[in-house]
Amino acid sequence: MSHVTIRPPAANQLLEHAKKIEGEEEESATTNAGNPIPYKDATLTVGKKGVTLFQDWILLDELAHFSRERIPERVVHAKGAGAFGYFEVTHDITRYTAAKVFSQIGKRTPIAVRFSQVAGEMGYPDTVRDIRGFALKFYTEDGIWDLVGNNTPLFFVRDCILFPSFIHILKRNPVTHLRDPDMFWDMISLRPETTHQSLVFFSDRGIPDSYRHMHGYGADTFSFVNEFGSVYYCKFHYKTDQ
Repeated sequence: MSHVTIRPPAANQLLEHAKKIEGEEEESATTNAGNPIPYKDATLTVGKKGVTLFQDWILLDELAHFSRERIPERVVHAKGAGAFGYFEVTHDITRYTAAKVFSQIGKRTPIAVRFSQVAGEMGYPDTVRDIRGFALKFYTEDGIWDLVGNNTPLFFVRDCILFPSFIHILKRNPVTHLRDPDMFWDMISLRPETTHQSLVFFSDRGIPDSYRHMHGYGADTFSFVNEFGSVYYCKFHYKTDQ
């Protein structure tokens, strides 16, 4: 019985890239400033065994790039996944808003969506209990409209000045560099406003089956303005069909 090795798609990245550029004219390697690099496998020295020279601008560019090539992950919503689709108007709401994206039934607008974990770090499993981010980007004729949200219709804190403190209790203890349940429950117990969201967090909504089965909610209350200047307050809810 023969053994067949199955390579994951990501392992073929270099092979696919080689096929893609096959037959193209080879390009010269360049520095960050665009200067061509004649060689990249030796350092300028004073003789064969001498000291390295500061005039070796190729070496300096290489080391400067090396120390900056790892971009720190985002403080929140670091791990995520994206998808593209469209938004379609199914009901007439022109009495509430003059926005062109809602101007007529059947109108479709291209969108991009990013699903994410709030506290999850890069490499975290998708099964951990966490609030999920649900951010939309509408590509309208008036420009790009960003609509951020989560998979819950409420949040832990009311005042935005408490948001950094809340994120701190979800992250690692700066002394032990470990997750600290005491930090979490200390704030939850001292801030009664967190109770409602905490109950939602520890329900099944905290561990959604998948992004496909997850509802989404705009993070804030928004204002609609119609053609007559009348203002209406609204909340955005995105309900899954699954």
